[in-house]
Amino acid sequence: MNGFDIVMVIAIILFARLGMRLVTGYIKMRKETKNEDDNIQH
Repeated sequence: MNGFDIVMVIAIILFARLGMRLVTGYIKMRKETKNEDDNIQH
């Protein structure tokens, strides 16, 4: 059970890091596309 807990903790940390990277990348993409849309409208 102890080894399983360690594996779960490592998996959660890896998923959290991946999630943060996806979220930050998604926000950057949204900001860039939003700026492009504003430029097209104006």
